[in-house]
Order: sequence, then C-alpha cells, then structure tokens
Amino acid sequence: MIRPLLRLGHCQLRQPAQTVTEFNTPELNNLIIDLKDTMKANGGVGIAAPQIGVQLCAIVIGFKSSDRYPHAKPISETVLINPSYQALGDETYEDWEGCLSMKKLRGLVRRHVQIKYSGFTVTGEKIEETVSGFHAKLIQHEVDHLNGTLLIERIPDLKFFGFEDEMQALMQQTGTRLS
Repeated sequence: MIRPLLRLGHCQLRQPAQTVTEFNTPELNNLIIDLKDTMKANGGVGIAAPQIGVQLCAIVIGFKSSDRYPHAKPISETVLINPSYQALGDETYEDWEGCLSMKKLRGLVRRHVQIKYSGFTVTGEKIEETVSGFHAKLIQHEVDHLNGTLLIERIPDLKFFGFEDEMQALMQQTGTRLS
C-alpha cells in the first residue's frame, strides 16, 4: 500500500527509530511491502520507515534506473532491518542529494566514499556488504533517517541547498551534477 510521506518539518522525522526485535511477523512484512510501494510510487531509490510515520529501524533501497538520479548505476533491491555502517577509510566526497521527504530540493552533502554496512533481512538473516559511491551514499542517507537526522543537517553551506531546477548554475560552478 502506498503511504503518505512525512515532509521536512514533521516532528517524527527528527526522532530516532526503535530497534526491530521480532522478525518475519505479518506487521514487519506489511511494512516492507508499504515501503517498497511508497518508494516506487514516488520515484525513490531508498526509503526509511520513519518517512511513512513508522518509528522502526527498517529501510529499503534499490532501483533499475532512476529519473531522479539518471547517472547512478542500478542497485539491487535490498531490505535492511536494524542497519548500521562504518566508514572504511577517511576518504569523503561531495555530491548532490535529494530526499522523498523534501521533494524537488537538493543539497550538496559530504559522505564517506566507502562503507561496510550490516543489518538483517526481514526473516532475521545477517547481511554484511562493502559498498562505495552512490550505493554507500544511499545507505548513509537512509541510516541517517533512522537516527532522526535529515539531509539538511549534512549540508555544510546552505547556499548549496535549494530546488533542483534552480540549482543548475551552482552545479556547473561546483563541477557536479545530480548523480
């Protein structure tokens, strides 16, 4: 079922999500279906449960192609319950990010280039993977949602935050593009 997205300013987006303690329940399975449906209906590449008003540590990422990120390589659909990550090395990069809770807005955000993430499947099986680039950025962004952190808090200079159709000159100035 497609659920309404909470938008920037909604207090639930600032609250940390709770750890999932029971796996493979009808409630958790339905939540994952709703997350997938809502993400796809809104053209997203990732979504976290708090974005639909559910304060549980659950995210879904993945896409074959994306109008919002036309240059990003496809990522297999992945469900992560109780995800976490650690940076591998100190290397970071800046890139434009958007958010389903801030449609049509983008900001220039610094993220770790490579991370190792872990979490669980909906049935409770452990997942661990090392990823880099856009895939790593996506995991970092969605885990931020679970911690009550929004992308706007990751933008070091707010002159690099605005509506994506108005940001073309700044993207040219910084030599970046919408991933």
